[in-house]
Amino acid sequence: MSDPAKILIVDDEPYNLLLLKRHLNLMGHEVISAENAVLALEMLDRTIDLVLSDVMMPEMDGFEFVRAIRRNAETQNIPVIMVTTLSEKNDRLRAVEAGANDFITKPVDALELQVRVGSMLRLKAKQDEILRFESELNQMVEQRTQELRLALKRMKKSHQDTIVYLAAAAEYKDEETGAHIQRMSNYCAVIAQGLGLDDDEVELLLKSSPMHDLGKIGIPDHILLKPGKLDPDEWEIMKTHTEIGAEILGAGDSDYVNMGAIIALCHHEKWDGTGYPSGLSGEDIPLAGRICAVADVFDALTSKRPYKEAFSVEKSLGIMAEGRGTHFDPAVYDVFLKRLDEILAIRSQYSD
Repeated sequence: MSDPAKILIVDDEPYNLLLLKRHLNLMGHEVISAENAVLALEMLDRTIDLVLSDVMMPEMDGFEFVRAIRRNAETQNIPVIMVTTLSEKNDRLRAVEAGANDFITKPVDALELQVRVGSMLRLKAKQDEILRFESELNQMVEQRTQELRLALKRMKKSHQDTIVYLAAAAEYKDEETGAHIQRMSNYCAVIAQGLGLDDDEVELLLKSSPMHDLGKIGIPDHILLKPGKLDPDEWEIMKTHTEIGAEILGAGDSDYVNMGAIIALCHHEKWDGTGYPSGLSGEDIPLAGRICAVADVFDALTSKRPYKEAFSVEKSLGIMAEGRGTHFDPAVYDVFLKRLDEILAIRSQYSD
Protein backbone atom coordinates (compact mmCIF):
# COMPACT_ATOMS: atom_id res chain seq x y z
CA MET A 1 0.00 0.00 0.00
CA SER A 2 1.32 3.44 -0.82
CA ASP A 3 -0.04 5.00 2.37
CA PRO A 4 0.68 3.58 5.85
CA ALA A 5 -1.95 1.04 6.91
CA LYS A 6 -3.99 1.77 10.02
CA ILE A 7 -3.99 -1.26 12.31
CA LEU A 8 -5.95 -1.80 15.53
CA ILE A 9 -4.45 -4.20 18.08
CA VAL A 10 -6.52 -5.52 20.97
CA ASP A 11 -5.02 -7.29 23.99
CA ASP A 12 -5.56 -7.09 27.74
CA GLU A 13 -1.80 -7.53 28.38
CA PRO A 14 0.09 -4.19 28.13
CA TYR A 15 3.33 -5.96 27.25
CA ASN A 16 1.73 -7.73 24.27
CA LEU A 17 0.28 -4.42 23.08
CA LEU A 18 3.67 -2.73 23.34
CA LEU A 19 5.47 -5.57 21.52
CA LEU A 20 3.01 -5.74 18.64
CA LYS A 21 2.91 -1.96 18.33
CA ARG A 22 6.72 -1.79 18.10
CA HIS A 23 6.87 -4.47 15.39
CA LEU A 24 4.13 -2.83 13.35
CA ASN A 25 5.59 0.65 13.68
CA LEU A 26 8.90 -0.66 12.37
CA MET A 27 7.02 -1.99 9.34
CA GLY A 28 5.77 1.57 8.70
CA HIS A 29 2.17 1.13 9.83
CA GLU A 30 0.01 3.47 11.90
CA VAL A 31 -1.08 1.64 15.05
CA ILE A 32 -3.84 2.24 17.58
CA SER A 33 -4.53 -0.06 20.50
CA ALA A 34 -7.25 -1.06 22.94
CA GLU A 35 -6.94 -3.04 26.17
CA ASN A 36 -10.27 -4.83 25.70
CA ALA A 37 -12.75 -5.68 22.98
CA VAL A 38 -15.50 -3.37 24.24
CA LEU A 39 -13.23 -0.35 23.90
CA ALA A 40 -11.96 -1.62 20.55
CA LEU A 41 -15.49 -1.75 19.13
CA GLU A 42 -15.89 1.94 19.95
CA MET A 43 -12.67 2.70 18.06
CA LEU A 44 -13.53 0.68 14.96
CA ASP A 45 -14.56 2.49 11.78
CA ARG A 46 -13.98 2.35 8.01
CA THR A 47 -10.49 3.84 8.38
CA ILE A 48 -9.14 0.67 10.04
CA ASP A 49 -7.33 -1.58 7.57
CA LEU A 50 -6.59 -4.54 9.85
CA VAL A 51 -7.35 -5.84 13.35
CA LEU A 52 -5.04 -7.99 15.45
CA SER A 53 -6.95 -9.41 18.40
CA ASP A 54 -6.15 -11.60 21.36
CA VAL A 55 -8.61 -14.42 22.05
CA MET A 56 -8.72 -14.75 25.83
CA MET A 57 -9.85 -11.35 27.17
CA PRO A 58 -12.17 -10.21 30.00
CA GLU A 59 -15.65 -8.73 29.35
CA MET A 60 -15.73 -9.93 25.72
CA ASP A 61 -13.50 -12.65 24.29
CA GLY A 62 -11.96 -12.60 20.83
CA PHE A 63 -14.62 -14.84 19.30
CA GLU A 64 -17.48 -12.56 20.27
CA PHE A 65 -15.39 -9.52 19.29
CA VAL A 66 -14.97 -10.86 15.74
CA ARG A 67 -18.67 -11.73 15.51
CA ALA A 68 -19.48 -8.14 16.51
CA ILE A 69 -17.16 -6.83 13.77
CA ARG A 70 -18.90 -8.99 11.17
CA ARG A 71 -22.38 -7.92 12.28
CA ASN A 72 -21.60 -4.25 11.63
CA ALA A 73 -22.03 -3.25 7.96
CA GLU A 74 -19.39 -0.54 8.36
CA THR A 75 -16.70 -2.91 9.66
CA GLN A 76 -17.70 -6.33 8.37
CA ASN A 77 -15.05 -6.40 5.62
CA ILE A 78 -12.07 -5.52 7.85
CA PRO A 79 -9.66 -8.50 8.00
CA VAL A 80 -8.91 -9.92 11.45
CA ILE A 81 -5.84 -11.84 12.59
CA MET A 82 -6.27 -13.73 15.87
CA VAL A 83 -3.14 -13.56 18.05
CA THR A 84 -3.47 -16.61 20.25
CA THR A 85 -1.87 -19.31 22.33
CA LEU A 86 -4.71 -21.64 21.35
CA SER A 87 -3.51 -24.62 19.38
CA GLU A 88 -6.50 -26.96 19.55
CA LYS A 89 -8.24 -27.56 16.22
CA ASN A 90 -11.67 -26.87 17.72
CA ASP A 91 -10.53 -23.46 18.97
CA ARG A 92 -9.28 -22.49 15.52
CA LEU A 93 -12.52 -23.71 13.95
CA ARG A 94 -14.45 -21.51 16.39
CA ALA A 95 -12.35 -18.54 15.31
CA VAL A 96 -13.00 -19.26 11.63
CA GLU A 97 -16.71 -19.67 12.39
CA ALA A 98 -16.71 -16.30 14.14
CA GLY A 99 -15.13 -14.69 11.06
CA ALA A 100 -11.37 -14.56 11.68
CA ASN A 101 -9.20 -14.45 8.55
CA ASP A 102 -5.90 -15.72 9.90
CA PHE A 103 -3.98 -16.72 13.04
CA ILE A 104 -0.61 -16.01 14.54
CA THR A 105 0.72 -17.82 17.58
CA LYS A 106 2.19 -16.26 20.73
CA PRO A 107 4.99 -15.54 21.28
CA VAL A 108 4.89 -13.55 18.06
CA ASP A 109 7.68 -14.00 15.56
CA ALA A 110 8.50 -10.68 13.82
CA LEU A 111 9.01 -12.24 10.36
CA GLU A 112 5.81 -14.29 10.56
CA LEU A 113 3.95 -11.20 11.73
CA GLN A 114 5.25 -9.23 8.75
CA VAL A 115 4.22 -11.96 6.30
CA ARG A 116 0.73 -12.45 7.71
CA VAL A 117 0.05 -8.73 8.13
CA GLY A 118 1.25 -8.08 4.56
CA SER A 119 -1.02 -10.82 3.25
CA MET A 120 -4.08 -9.45 5.05
CA LEU A 121 -3.37 -5.86 3.95
CA ARG A 122 -3.15 -6.99 0.34
CA LEU A 123 -6.51 -8.74 0.85
CA LYS A 124 -7.96 -5.53 2.29
CA ALA A 125 -6.57 -3.49 -0.62
CA LYS A 126 -8.27 -5.85 -3.10
CA GLN A 127 -11.54 -5.66 -1.16
CA ASP A 128 -11.36 -1.87 -1.12
CA GLU A 129 -10.69 -1.85 -4.87
CA ILE A 130 -13.73 -4.06 -5.48
CA LEU A 131 -15.91 -1.89 -3.23
CA ARG A 132 -14.73 1.25 -5.03
CA PHE A 133 -15.49 -0.38 -8.36
CA GLU A 134 -18.97 -1.43 -7.14
CA SER A 135 -19.61 2.09 -5.85
CA GLU A 136 -18.49 3.66 -9.13
CA LEU A 137 -20.53 1.13 -11.08
CA ASN A 138 -23.62 1.84 -8.96
CA GLN A 139 -23.12 5.57 -9.49
CA MET A 140 -22.73 5.04 -13.23
CA VAL A 141 -25.86 2.84 -13.34
CA GLU A 142 -27.80 5.43 -11.35
CA GLN A 143 -26.58 8.20 -13.66
CA ARG A 144 -27.50 6.21 -16.77
CA THR A 145 -30.86 5.33 -15.23
CA GLN A 146 -31.55 9.01 -14.56
CA GLU A 147 -30.52 9.86 -18.12
CA LEU A 148 -32.83 7.13 -19.46
CA ARG A 149 -35.70 8.36 -17.32
CA LEU A 150 -35.11 11.89 -18.60
CA ALA A 151 -34.98 10.66 -22.20
CA LEU A 152 -38.23 8.73 -21.73
CA LYS A 153 -39.80 11.78 -20.08
CA ARG A 154 -38.74 13.92 -23.03
CA MET A 155 -40.06 11.31 -25.46
CA LYS A 156 -43.36 11.22 -23.60
CA LYS A 157 -43.47 15.02 -23.64
CA SER A 158 -42.75 14.97 -27.36
CA HIS A 159 -45.68 12.59 -27.92
CA GLN A 160 -47.92 14.80 -25.82
CA ASP A 161 -46.77 17.93 -27.68
CA THR A 162 -47.59 16.20 -30.96
CA ILE A 163 -51.09 15.53 -29.67
CA VAL A 164 -51.54 19.16 -28.66
CA TYR A 165 -50.36 20.37 -32.08
CA LEU A 166 -52.62 17.92 -33.91
CA ALA A 167 -55.61 18.97 -31.83
CA ALA A 168 -54.72 22.63 -32.39
CA ALA A 169 -54.65 22.01 -36.16
CA ALA A 170 -58.23 20.76 -36.04
CA GLU A 171 -59.30 23.66 -33.83
CA TYR A 172 -57.82 26.11 -36.32
CA LYS A 173 -60.57 25.21 -38.77
CA ASP A 174 -63.35 24.76 -36.23
CA GLU A 175 -64.87 27.34 -33.93
CA GLU A 176 -64.35 25.04 -31.00
CA THR A 177 -61.75 26.43 -28.62
CA GLY A 178 -58.74 25.10 -26.76
CA ALA A 179 -60.90 25.28 -23.66
CA HIS A 180 -63.20 22.68 -25.23
CA ILE A 181 -60.27 20.31 -25.57
CA GLN A 182 -59.25 20.89 -21.94
CA ARG A 183 -62.79 20.41 -20.66
CA MET A 184 -63.55 17.35 -22.71
CA SER A 185 -60.27 15.55 -21.91
CA ASN A 186 -60.59 16.27 -18.19
CA TYR A 187 -64.21 15.13 -18.19
CA CYS A 188 -62.98 11.86 -19.72
CA ALA A 189 -60.36 11.47 -16.99
CA VAL A 190 -62.91 12.03 -14.20
CA ILE A 191 -65.28 9.46 -15.69
CA ALA A 192 -62.45 6.98 -16.19
CA GLN A 193 -61.43 7.34 -12.54
CA GLY A 194 -65.04 6.80 -11.50
CA LEU A 195 -65.13 3.59 -13.53
CA GLY A 196 -62.08 2.30 -11.65
CA LEU A 197 -59.50 2.53 -14.43
CA ASP A 198 -55.92 2.57 -13.17
CA ASP A 199 -53.74 5.69 -13.21
CA ASP A 200 -51.96 4.78 -16.46
CA GLU A 201 -55.26 4.21 -18.26
CA VAL A 202 -56.68 7.48 -16.95
CA GLU A 203 -53.54 9.33 -18.07
CA LEU A 204 -53.72 7.70 -21.50
CA LEU A 205 -57.34 8.79 -21.92
CA LEU A 206 -56.60 12.31 -20.65
CA LYS A 207 -53.77 12.81 -23.15
CA SER A 208 -55.38 11.03 -26.13
CA SER A 209 -58.95 12.34 -26.04
CA PRO A 210 -58.01 15.83 -27.36
CA MET A 211 -57.55 14.16 -30.77
CA HIS A 212 -61.19 13.01 -30.95
CA ASP A 213 -62.15 15.53 -33.65
CA LEU A 214 -58.83 15.67 -35.50
CA GLY A 215 -60.59 14.43 -38.65
CA LYS A 216 -62.48 17.72 -38.93
CA ILE A 217 -59.33 19.07 -40.54
CA GLY A 218 -60.47 17.21 -43.66
CA ILE A 219 -64.03 18.59 -43.67
CA PRO A 220 -64.72 21.52 -46.04
CA ASP A 221 -65.23 24.83 -44.27
CA HIS A 222 -68.65 25.46 -45.80
CA ILE A 223 -69.87 22.33 -44.04
CA LEU A 224 -67.84 22.53 -40.85
CA LEU A 225 -68.73 26.17 -40.20
CA LYS A 226 -72.26 26.17 -41.56
CA PRO A 227 -74.47 28.14 -39.15
CA GLY A 228 -77.60 26.18 -39.93
CA LYS A 229 -78.60 22.54 -40.06
CA LEU A 230 -76.66 20.33 -42.48
CA ASP A 231 -78.54 18.75 -45.36
CA PRO A 232 -78.31 14.92 -45.76
CA ASP A 233 -75.37 15.05 -48.16
CA GLU A 234 -73.46 17.49 -45.98
CA TRP A 235 -74.17 15.35 -42.94
CA GLU A 236 -72.70 12.28 -44.66
CA ILE A 237 -69.55 14.28 -45.38
CA MET A 238 -69.41 15.57 -41.79
CA LYS A 239 -69.62 12.03 -40.44
CA THR A 240 -66.45 11.09 -42.29
CA HIS A 241 -64.38 13.14 -39.82
CA THR A 242 -64.29 10.03 -37.60
CA GLU A 243 -62.63 7.92 -40.29
CA ILE A 244 -60.36 10.74 -41.42
CA GLY A 245 -59.10 11.20 -37.87
CA ALA A 246 -58.53 7.47 -37.41
CA GLU A 247 -56.67 7.27 -40.74
CA ILE A 248 -54.39 10.19 -39.83
CA LEU A 249 -53.56 8.67 -36.43
CA GLY A 250 -53.69 4.99 -37.34
CA ALA A 251 -50.05 4.67 -38.42
CA GLY A 252 -48.63 5.91 -35.12
CA ASP A 253 -46.36 3.89 -32.85
CA SER A 254 -47.24 5.83 -29.70
CA ASP A 255 -49.80 4.51 -27.21
CA TYR A 256 -51.25 8.02 -27.05
CA VAL A 257 -51.64 8.31 -30.82
CA ASN A 258 -53.06 4.80 -31.13
CA MET A 259 -55.61 5.52 -28.43
CA GLY A 260 -56.38 8.80 -30.18
CA ALA A 261 -57.15 6.84 -33.35
CA ILE A 262 -59.60 4.59 -31.48
CA ILE A 263 -61.33 7.57 -29.90
CA ALA A 264 -61.49 9.52 -33.17
CA LEU A 265 -63.13 6.56 -34.90
CA CYS A 266 -65.73 5.54 -32.32
CA HIS A 267 -66.70 8.54 -30.16
CA HIS A 268 -69.89 8.96 -32.22
CA GLU A 269 -70.97 5.32 -31.91
CA LYS A 270 -74.12 4.84 -29.80
CA TRP A 271 -74.99 2.21 -27.22
CA ASP A 272 -78.03 1.08 -29.22
CA GLY A 273 -76.09 0.72 -32.49
CA THR A 274 -77.50 3.78 -34.26
CA GLY A 275 -74.25 5.76 -34.24
CA TYR A 276 -71.53 6.11 -36.85
CA PRO A 277 -69.34 5.26 -38.69
CA SER A 278 -69.66 1.49 -38.02
CA GLY A 279 -72.97 1.15 -36.16
CA LEU A 280 -71.31 -0.61 -33.23
CA SER A 281 -73.45 -1.26 -30.16
CA GLY A 282 -73.02 -2.03 -26.47
CA GLU A 283 -69.64 -3.24 -25.32
CA ASP A 284 -68.49 -3.71 -28.91
CA ILE A 285 -67.79 0.01 -28.72
CA PRO A 286 -64.36 0.50 -27.09
CA LEU A 287 -64.69 1.86 -23.54
CA ALA A 288 -62.66 4.96 -24.45
CA GLY A 289 -65.21 5.77 -27.13
CA ARG A 290 -68.12 5.29 -24.73
CA ILE A 291 -66.49 7.58 -22.17
CA CYS A 292 -65.67 10.26 -24.75
CA ALA A 293 -69.23 10.14 -26.12
CA VAL A 294 -70.63 11.29 -22.77
CA ALA A 295 -67.92 13.90 -22.23
CA ASP A 296 -68.13 15.31 -25.76
CA VAL A 297 -71.92 15.56 -25.83
CA PHE A 298 -72.06 17.33 -22.47
CA ASP A 299 -69.51 19.89 -23.61
CA ALA A 300 -71.19 20.34 -26.99
CA LEU A 301 -74.57 20.97 -25.35
CA THR A 302 -73.22 23.45 -22.81
CA SER A 303 -71.07 25.34 -25.35
CA LYS A 304 -71.81 27.72 -28.20
CA ARG A 305 -71.52 26.25 -31.69
CA PRO A 306 -71.98 27.78 -35.19
CA TYR A 307 -75.43 26.21 -35.33
CA LYS A 308 -76.60 26.85 -31.71
CA GLU A 309 -76.21 28.86 -28.53
CA ALA A 310 -74.96 27.22 -25.35
CA PHE A 311 -77.63 25.37 -23.37
CA SER A 312 -77.83 25.59 -19.60
CA VAL A 313 -76.45 22.74 -17.52
CA GLU A 314 -79.97 21.81 -16.47
CA LYS A 315 -81.28 21.65 -20.05
CA SER A 316 -78.21 19.76 -21.19
CA LEU A 317 -78.60 17.16 -18.44
CA GLY A 318 -82.26 16.74 -19.36
CA ILE A 319 -81.37 16.05 -22.98
CA MET A 320 -78.62 13.61 -21.97
CA ALA A 321 -80.94 11.73 -19.59
CA GLU A 322 -83.04 10.74 -22.58
CA GLY A 323 -79.95 9.16 -24.14
CA ARG A 324 -79.14 6.84 -21.25
CA GLY A 325 -79.21 3.30 -22.61
CA THR A 326 -79.69 4.47 -26.19
CA HIS A 327 -76.94 6.97 -26.98
CA PHE A 328 -74.87 6.41 -23.84
CA ASP A 329 -73.55 3.36 -21.99
CA PRO A 330 -75.72 3.43 -18.81
CA ALA A 331 -72.74 2.63 -16.55
CA VAL A 332 -70.64 5.44 -18.03
CA TYR A 333 -73.53 7.89 -17.90
CA ASP A 334 -74.25 7.02 -14.25
CA VAL A 335 -70.62 7.65 -13.27
CA PHE A 336 -70.78 10.98 -15.12
CA LEU A 337 -73.79 12.00 -12.99
CA LYS A 338 -72.15 10.71 -9.81
CA ARG A 339 -69.05 12.84 -10.49
CA LEU A 340 -71.03 15.84 -11.74
CA ASP A 341 -69.58 18.21 -9.12
CA GLU A 342 -66.09 17.52 -10.46
CA ILE A 343 -67.34 17.89 -14.03
CA LEU A 344 -68.84 21.29 -13.27
CA ALA A 345 -65.65 22.41 -11.49
CA ILE A 346 -63.69 21.58 -14.65
CA ARG A 347 -66.26 23.44 -16.77
CA SER A 348 -65.78 26.50 -14.59
CA GLN A 349 -61.98 26.21 -14.62
CA TYR A 350 -61.73 25.98 -18.41
CA SER A 351 -64.51 28.34 -19.44
CA ASP A 352 -64.39 29.92 -22.91
